[in-house]
Amino acid sequence: MKKLYCLLITLSASTFMIAQEPVADTTKLETLDEVLIKAVRVDADSPITHSNLDKEDLAKRNLGQDIPILLNFLPSVVTTSDAGAGVGYTSFRVRGSDASRVNITLNGIPYNDAESQGSFLVDLPDFASSIENLQLQRGVGTSTNGSGAFGASLNILTDAISEKARGEISNSFGSFNTRKHTVKFSTGLLKDRFELAGRLSKIASDGYIDRASSDLKSYFLQASYKSDNTLIKAIAFGGVEETYQAWNGIDAETLESDRIFNPSGSYTDEDGTIQFHDNEVDHYSQDHYQFHWNQKFNTNWSANIGLNYTYGRGYFEQYKEDQEFDFYNFEPIEIGGETVNTTDLIRRRWLDNDFYVMNTSITYKNSKIDITTGSSYSYYDGDHFGEVIWSQFAGNSQQGDRYYEGNGEKREFTVFSKATYRLNNRWSIYGDLQERFVDYSTSGLTSDKEELLVDEKYSFFNPKTGISFKMNPKNQFYASFGKAHREPNRNDFENGVSTPEKLDDYELGWRFVSEKAHVNTNFYYMNYTDQLVLTGELDDTGASNRATSGKSYRMGLEIDASVSLLKNLTYRPNLAISQNKNEDFIASKDGALVNLGNTNISFSPSVIVGNVIEYSPVKNLQINWLSKYVGEQYMGNIDSETSKLDAYFTNDINIVYTFKNVPFVESIVLSGIVNNIFNEKYVSNGYFFTYDDTWSEPDTTTTIEGAGYYPQATTNFIVGATIKF
Repeated sequence: MKKLYCLLITLSASTFMIAQEPVADTTKLETLDEVLIKAVRVDADSPITHSNLDKEDLAKRNLGQDIPILLNFLPSVVTTSDAGAGVGYTSFRVRGSDASRVNITLNGIPYNDAESQGSFLVDLPDFASSIENLQLQRGVGTSTNGSGAFGASLNILTDAISEKARGEISNSFGSFNTRKHTVKFSTGLLKDRFELAGRLSKIASDGYIDRASSDLKSYFLQASYKSDNTLIKAIAFGGVEETYQAWNGIDAETLESDRIFNPSGSYTDEDGTIQFHDNEVDHYSQDHYQFHWNQKFNTNWSANIGLNYTYGRGYFEQYKEDQEFDFYNFEPIEIGGETVNTTDLIRRRWLDNDFYVMNTSITYKNSKIDITTGSSYSYYDGDHFGEVIWSQFAGNSQQGDRYYEGNGEKREFTVFSKATYRLNNRWSIYGDLQERFVDYSTSGLTSDKEELLVDEKYSFFNPKTGISFKMNPKNQFYASFGKAHREPNRNDFENGVSTPEKLDDYELGWRFVSEKAHVNTNFYYMNYTDQLVLTGELDDTGASNRATSGKSYRMGLEIDASVSLLKNLTYRPNLAISQNKNEDFIASKDGALVNLGNTNISFSPSVIVGNVIEYSPVKNLQINWLSKYVGEQYMGNIDSETSKLDAYFTNDINIVYTFKNVPFVESIVLSGIVNNIFNEKYVSNGYFFTYDDTWSEPDTTTTIEGAGYYPQATTNFIVGATIKF
């Protein structure tokens, strides 16, 4: 902690001394919208490995599929969809790290759920239609607000102010009865100062998997004030999602015989016939209210304050058979002289939470140095409870009774200071110090009705440093080191894990820029202590279980490029080759603990390749060929063949044509995408479990292994039209 305070004092003193010197205006090209997220972003010459996507990149394929699917062709990214077609519950991994380890911020405000640390972008349907640009930093990255980045961080900036009044109507339709309807507007700058903008969206799909339907609605409303040196934004956005559950997966036999089968919601009626509960759904609403004030004091100084309130509430519903009365606090009843103490019922498990955030930062910048110092405070209060909404035999229960209740509170305070100092035209040095203070406590019962009493406080010091060398206008080299710590999530505490994770991340890169080619190459080595790796198993809510792996590492080479082969033909390939290992991994096998040596970390393919070919045969027409190869991966950490997912290779084609100079409108954009054009029958995700069998052979313990799979859609399409006014 003393180190951090010393750095803040040193940087403040340096800033004061530098401010006395005459300097050039190096910030004049930086918009106030960009200042809004400066505290969590890096620039093109930073020694941090990153990729950027802007509004135009996203719009080409934004036809209803969720943000993780739109990120699919970035380096080291693997995406998956529960419903199989990219609508509803989707997720992504970066360098093998799942979404709970990818820090996401929206305008600098933390988005990850404070307790589970996951990011459920299904709660913000069609949010891609309100994104100005995003930056994906791989590895530890720069200091950001919210939970520590253990694989990557995704920084999203929402729509910038529009100078002119605009309107937009978008509609798209596709396979599995997928459809998206979006309306956007902007008043433009009124009196050169004020703007009001907004969006309404609805997305629906039946899903590739049986009954894996989605009904998604969202809104985005932004009021802005802008002057030469001031930007004030009040933003409200949110959504409500209802998705039929599809996280149970299917076994290998069903995968071969009926790959779209969905066991969720199944039960047996009185005649012994299998039925499916119509409302086996996840229903969740989330509303975000943000206020941002960006102030530019002069050519050197700028500041930002951000406030946020998020209100989330929802449930998932299940039909359960032969449930014990005791578990639901029912009293046994007498029927026809017999005691009844089991029943079929429908239950809902609720989460109701409030999340408050305040961010502050101040930046000093001149031709030599760029310093940002900031802080973030957040408070989360989440209630967990369960209700029975119908029961075949209700006993003495009343509607609205709760059979379990629990609460989680989390407070986090972060301070950081980071600086880039340009020694000369070739050399620059980057330094970044962060201290995170986390206070997490729980009370009450879990959904399994087990008492969960947590009262943990953590203090994490996370230094980062790097250096960049520009050999000439075309070649730049960089090296960086970053340290990160991360506290366990709620599920980890339920499983008895309270030890935080530690990560040392080393990055070495080369960037090449010429008139016709951009190439980014980097080598990374991520050394973990007590990494919480996915075991492959799921809990009874579909969440992934994790376990401490001791010593582990991820090491790899990433290459991405953009090459102009012809004036109208661009090739954008990327390649990630990695080794992801648990060291001296100990697991239970046949009733004994066994050291398996070095094993592969779960869900971490060693080869990931992406290719995008952009071809414009005529003006206003663009044809994009997109390919993705993901090598084989294990769903567990014991290198079991049962847990292996086969490699897959998919190809999509995306066509965009723009009609301009159309009467009464600015333009009409027709777009379409055919996914998986070669009809690949592939699986991108699944789960793996083991259990000990002592019944087959008495006095003998045998470990039994099993797996489940989430099949992805075969050939499918979406087409759409956007009218811009």
